Amino acid sequence: MLLDTSGLLCLHFSTEPLHTQACAAYQKAALRLTHNCVIAEYVALANARRFSRASVLTFVVDLLSNPDIETVWVDKPIHQAAIELLLFHQDKTYSLCDAVSFILMRDRGVSDALSTDLHFEQEGFVRLLKSAH
Repeated sequence: MLLDTSGLLCLHFSTEPLHTQACAAYQKAALRLTHNCVIAEYVALANARRFSRASVLTFVVDLLSNPDIETVWVDKPIHQAAIELLLFHQDKTYSLCDAVSFILMRDRGVSDALSTDLHFEQEGFVRLLKSAH
């Protein structure tokens, strides 16, 4: 599965409403994939939500050193493909980070995203984190 920004937030912070669901999905996953744009967005989101900076940075360091998580470092071809995807889908509000995720997921044959973001469903992927209401 792809670990998205919102999924990492739910996984890391037990105060998040979907924390238990995120932990269960994470444990079940045979593949865990993320990329440096997600990590950058995660740090910014956690900062905006006023979570402890030390906790956030420790989590990121642990994530990057975790042998069970593959972190892709986005290069120019992936970045350009993501921009092309955004140009093609100008009717959507996808972020550049979303577009990079979609490109990587297609390239790797990954269908599931640890995310609360509806954009994954709009692009044909499975969003694993949904609230009960």
